[in-house]
Amino acid sequence: MMKVTPTLWAGLALVAGATVFFADIPVGVEAQSAVPRYKFDPDWPKPMPNKWKLGGITGLAVDKDDNVWVHNRPNDLTDIELEAELTPPVAECCVRPPSMVHIDKAGNVIGSFDAPQGHGMDVDSKGFVYIGQETVRKYDSKNGGKLVGEVARVPEREGGGGGRGAAPRVPGRGGPGPVAGFVTPAGGRAAPTPEAVAKAAAERAAYRAKYPPSTPMIVGGLEEIRIVEADNEMYVADNYLGGRVLVFDLGTLAFKRGWGAYGKPLAQISIDDKDHAYTPNGPMPKDFAGHLTINVSNDGLVYAADRNANRIHVTTKEGKYLKEFIVAPSTGVGGATGGVAFSPDRQQKWLYISDLTNNKLWFLNRDDGKIMGSMGSMGENGGQFFGFHMIAVDSKGNIYTGEVFAGERVQRFVPADSPRGKILEQLSRTPL
Repeated sequence: MMKVTPTLWAGLALVAGATVFFADIPVGVEAQSAVPRYKFDPDWPKPMPNKWKLGGITGLAVDKDDNVWVHNRPNDLTDIELEAELTPPVAECCVRPPSMVHIDKAGNVIGSFDAPQGHGMDVDSKGFVYIGQETVRKYDSKNGGKLVGEVARVPEREGGGGGRGAAPRVPGRGGPGPVAGFVTPAGGRAAPTPEAVAKAAAERAAYRAKYPPSTPMIVGGLEEIRIVEADNEMYVADNYLGGRVLVFDLGTLAFKRGWGAYGKPLAQISIDDKDHAYTPNGPMPKDFAGHLTINVSNDGLVYAADRNANRIHVTTKEGKYLKEFIVAPSTGVGGATGGVAFSPDRQQKWLYISDLTNNKLWFLNRDDGKIMGSMGSMGENGGQFFGFHMIAVDSKGNIYTGEVFAGERVQRFVPADSPRGKILEQLSRTPL
């Protein structure tokens, strides 16, 4: 008979049914014992309070206390997910959550505030939260989410639209769902007329002439935000012309510098869409292709993941190009190189890359970009991913993931050699 220790009994009560997750290791790769191994933690987070149900996760950040800020899109929720909002309620669940939710290490919600939903976020050591909402807006989380600052942006978007707004929320009435606009409708999409194509091209050319690539403001929408307090700087990736890396002063929010693919000055970014186009397994485009995310390492290197081109560019903080890593180059649709995170060791030996399309977490050697393993698969079980969009890592090496599309959740993975990871691994080998 197997000996069951008190520690194991506590673990059984805590996380019964835990899923095992190892890094998948490519055949032929040597010395893989050092590749990170993780276990899915089924007890984090706890169920949301107040009948909340999260929408798609568009931002994740770990604060100085290793608690997690989650930015979600409440407007992703549909009517059948909001039936508790009706008067009277017609079902037990659910209610729209605030767009910003603060979760502690134990999985409990410890704070929240509602701000316009957006894309990308970070938090500084003083508790200010920076959210991408057509620009970067700074909120005081200790003062009810009060708006206290905003980065300058152009007043219009290419193709129209823009601004802060969303349709007023009606209790019990949701939106078209998290994949609206991503799925081709039955019968396909009608081809635009030659006249419509010509008109759109003329409007695009006029917009790009009015707002050249060197425009020292946010143009278009936001993809990611990263704070480097030691330098009093904020790194931002907007989505204009496939993406630009922009650096702002953290105190004044004034523009300081920026660059494009291969470290080229902003003024040299092409306004020709052909220079941003990528075909799976084809040559790399001269400029970023789209959905650019960024992160900055301890040793001062900037990692810009160009998701639509399946690549990661490494530059200095001044934008000097150093090298390029390519991941899953045959990936089409949404691309493979999403969010960028680092292992928690001082040298940050590993790059962790979230992959929205293949629903994997890639482990790369940060020195040379070599893929050393991966974790995950597409699915809706705990520990799988369905729209793996955001990634963050705390000081202990725990990985936090956020999903859009059908996922609409945050998950935690703990190192397999941690005390919690060892209990989870023991549980996975425990017979029923």
